[in-house]
Amino acid sequence: MAILVHGETKVICQGMTGAQATFHCEQAIAYGTKLVAGVTPGKGGGKHLYLPVFDDVAAAVAATGAEVSLVFVPPRAAADAIVEAIDAGVPLIVCVTERVPVLDMVRVKRRLEDSTSRLIGPNSPGVITPEACKIGVMPGHIHFPGRIGIASRSASLAYEAVAQTTANRLGQSTCVGIGGDPVHGMGFADCLELFLDDPETEGVLLIGEIGGAAEEEAAAFLSARKAAGAPTKPVVAYIAGEDAPTGRRMGHAGTVNVFGKGGADDKIAALRAAGAVIAESAAEIGATMRRALR
Repeated sequence: MAILVHGETKVICQGMTGAQATFHCEQAIAYGTKLVAGVTPGKGGGKHLYLPVFDDVAAAVAATGAEVSLVFVPPRAAADAIVEAIDAGVPLIVCVTERVPVLDMVRVKRRLEDSTSRLIGPNSPGVITPEACKIGVMPGHIHFPGRIGIASRSASLAYEAVAQTTANRLGQSTCVGIGGDPVHGMGFADCLELFLDDPETEGVLLIGEIGGAAEEEAAAFLSARKAAGAPTKPVVAYIAGEDAPTGRRMGHAGTVNVFGKGGADDKIAALRAAGAVIAESAAEIGATMRRALR
């Protein structure tokens, strides 16, 4: 069953005719993703990768019944592209674009509140249900169908978690890159809710970093669920950046420990208190998940 996407999910790509989007759309098609159309203003009526191209998202959705839009649009136009997909009623929007202006994303977040759409990203590697649907830039070959749900702020650490769960013969149900920007769509708590309700997911991996409050929100969600007596599953977390200096951004925009806020130690303490098992190093993610399942 997995979450968010499956083998029959229909996908369109905003900005598909660009060079990077073309490459990754070709990879998605080769993986088996049902990519059904592209959207590029001014190029409607043509074809690209043997698929129809539309001038706007609403027309693409009406013609294809698409359920997901992959946003491969430059930063200056990414927010408008996301809002267009929201207005067209697309259930899931995946934005891989990096360096989207923060104030633009604040506007997007406001529009999401009045909609039925979910947003993954921006600055997200995407979402993948192994051997069923790949949306984004992640390498498909390291993923293997299985029972671990993965949500990560870091693309590279997500790939490490995937490689280790594959090596430990656990596999993945779905992997979600929530993105590393300070203002983004779905967070850890949103992913946890879906994974914990998914019958095919037996354990959940959270790959966090310094900065922001996504990990603390996940801890609060787990604590509330436990207090309500709701069913739970093993949750393992790894938090990168324990030795990062205060006030210095490490990697992408969301990974910064500002004057003692958003530090790794506080995040680890909150998750541990909520019942999550903490992986002591990146090299121990897969082994820690296997032990937690036992």
